Amino acid sequence: MKCKNWPVGVCSWSLQTDVAGVAKVMKDLGLEHVHLGVGDAVGEAGRAVLDAIKAQNWTITSTMIGFPQEDYSTLDTIKVTGGIVPDDTWQANRDLFVGAAKVTADLGVKYLSMHAGFIDESDKAHAAKITDRLKTLADMAADAGVILLFETGQESATELAQFLETLDHKSVGVNFDPANMILYDKGNPIEAIRTLAPWVRHLHVKDATRTKEPGTWGAEVPWGDGEVGIADFLKVLEEVGFDGAMAIEREAGDDRAGDIKVAIERLNAAG
Repeated sequence: MKCKNWPVGVCSWSLQTDVAGVAKVMKDLGLEHVHLGVGDAVGEAGRAVLDAIKAQNWTITSTMIGFPQEDYSTLDTIKVTGGIVPDDTWQANRDLFVGAAKVTADLGVKYLSMHAGFIDESDKAHAAKITDRLKTLADMAADAGVILLFETGQESATELAQFLETLDHKSVGVNFDPANMILYDKGNPIEAIRTLAPWVRHLHVKDATRTKEPGTWGAEVPWGDGEVGIADFLKVLEEVGFDGAMAIEREAGDDRAGDIKVAIERLNAAG
C-alpha cells in the first residue's frame, strides 16, 4: 500500500502478538511493509524468532528496539527510565542495542529506531553523559552499516535539531512521530517536521489530543480523530520533500487492528 508515493506499513508492536500473528494481520489488511520490533530476535535466544521473520515476505522499513526498564506510566516515570538515561541499565541497554544493530544488518534493513530518552540540556553534566552514550551507539550502528533513528517527542523540535547539529553524526536520523509531539506537549507537529526535515528518514502515522493538565500525558486516539490533521500532515510531507516510509502505530484502544484499518482507509481517502 502507498499513500501518494510513500509506502505505508504497520508497527509490529502495535499488534501485541508474535511473528505469525503480525503476518496474519498484515495479510488481512493488505500491508507488505512493517516497522519491526526486534527485541525478541536478539541473541541466541532469539534465533527462532529471527528465522521466523526471515521466512516472511515483508519489506521492513526500519527495525525498532525498546529497553526493558522503560516505564511509561507517567511523564515523570518515563523521564527517569526512558531510553539510555538510567545509569544502572546502561551497559545492558548498550549490549541490547548492539544485538539489535546486528539483527538489523542481518535482515538487510537500513534503519534502527529507538527512544533515546530525555536529554535535558538544562543539566549540562547529564546532557554531556547522554550525548556521549548516543555517540557511542551511533558509532556502533555505523560499524554495522545501520543508521540510528531517534524518535521524536521528548524534546521540542528546536531542541532536538540543536542536539543533532551538535552531534553531527552521519549515521543518525529521525523517526518522526507527530502524535508524540502532542502527547509530550512539545509543540506543533506540522512546524516540528519543518524544523526536523533534514534528519527525518521514517515516520509514524499516529494521532493524539493534547493534555489540559500540564505535566500529564495527552491521549492517543485513532488516526484522524486527534490534533495532527491528516491533510496538513500530508501537505507538509510534500512540502519538505519527505521520501521515506510511514508506519501506522497504535498503542492504545481495545481494537488496535480495527483502528489500524481505519487509518489505512483514511490515508487512502487522503492520498
